[in-house]
Amino acid sequence: MMTDYLECLQKERITAQQNISLKNLCSFQIGGNARMVVTPDTTEALCRAVTLAVEFGLRFVIIGNGTNVLFADEGFDGIIIHTSHLKKVRVIGSKIFAECGVSLTKLSHVAQENSLSGFEFAHGIPGNCGGAIFMNAGAFGHEICEVMESCTYFDARNNRIVTLDASQIHFSYRHSDFMEKPHRIILSAAFRLQPGDMVQISTQMAANMQARKERQPLGVPNAGSIFKRPVEAPAGKLIDDCNLKGISIGGAEVSTKHAGFIVNRGNASAHDVLSLIQYIQTTVYETYHVQLEPEIRYIY
Repeated sequence: MMTDYLECLQKERITAQQNISLKNLCSFQIGGNARMVVTPDTTEALCRAVTLAVEFGLRFVIIGNGTNVLFADEGFDGIIIHTSHLKKVRVIGSKIFAECGVSLTKLSHVAQENSLSGFEFAHGIPGNCGGAIFMNAGAFGHEICEVMESCTYFDARNNRIVTLDASQIHFSYRHSDFMEKPHRIILSAAFRLQPGDMVQISTQMAANMQARKERQPLGVPNAGSIFKRPVEAPAGKLIDDCNLKGISIGGAEVSTKHAGFIVNRGNASAHDVLSLIQYIQTTVYETYHVQLEPEIRYIY
């Protein structure tokens, strides 16, 4: 089936590579090989790659920048569809239209260049548009759902393209309907912003980026915040209060800069990370009776 799938992609000039290391496709720099990585150049090619995978009964996962994922050491026995080439952006008035592969930092810069305010919070978030909508990414007290007006997705079950207003999608903290409906593949979105002062927007973006540099281990491979924020207190504070900063299992270490991050010290395995996550969860629960919920996606 995989051979037939590859032949179909080649006929339609959709880029595909076999037996590719997943370490290079995620910010954690961890993971085995994928049987195939498909990199569509257009949203039409993305829809086609998904349709063919469904027709051939093949497992597939859509990823963007790979900044919130952990790949298994054994790799992925299926197809990784990588949206990194889907980067079209256009601005009409106070709206920005972006394909799923556009980075949030790029979107924040486009907004700033057009004197549009509302995307300052996203400056420095390492993910892309599609992934941010999928998990309702946010920072500095704001979330992507606040500025999203509509989202266009491909319905792989019914082979059709649908556009929904943001009000028709259920968003909550680090969650959207798309998480329970993997057959809905995010293609693009429209964002409505507010006219603002370019200098003030730039100042706020710079302040946000400086805060990230001061608080987060940006220079070491990691997947962002490992845990969702519980109602009791920030996960990082609970972990820090348990004196877990710097603790390690194999090559995975609780960041000494921010306890809410696990970093790869160079040779970490997915097993190391999962074991450390479990140890943190157990320790925090035994100390504070708070169950930490992972924010990252484990793909295996």
